[in-house]
Amino acid sequence: MIFDKEGSTTTVFQENISLPQFLQNINEAYQRIKNDHLIINLFSFSALTANDVLEFLELSNTHRASKKSFVLVTNKVSYEEVPEEILVVPTIQEAKDIIEMEEIERDLDL
Repeated sequence: MIFDKEGSTTTVFQENISLPQFLQNINEAYQRIKNDHLIINLFSFSALTANDVLEFLELSNTHRASKKSFVLVTNKVSYEEVPEEILVVPTIQEAKDIIEMEEIERDLDL
C-alpha cells in the first residue's frame, strides 16, 4: 500500500492485491491516517462492482463521522450505483475538488 500525503489529504494506492486484502491493510494502517482527508484510489482493480465499493461503507461512515472527507476514485462504478453515504468519483482531481468543497462547508457549518 502506498500513501501519498499532500497537506491534510492522504491518497491511498494499492499494489497488486485483492480487494479484501486492501481493505484489511487500510484498516490496519487507519490509526496513521485517521486525521487526514482520504482519497482511496481504486484504479488498479481491473474489475470492480457496486458491491465491492460498499465494502468501504463502514470505514467511510467512521471517517466522515470525525468530520474528515473520504472519497473513492474509480471509473468502474458510478456514483449512481452506490448509496449517498459513500462518495465515488472517476478522477483524483474530482476527489480533491470534493474535499475542498466539503472543507468549505465544514468551515461554514453547513
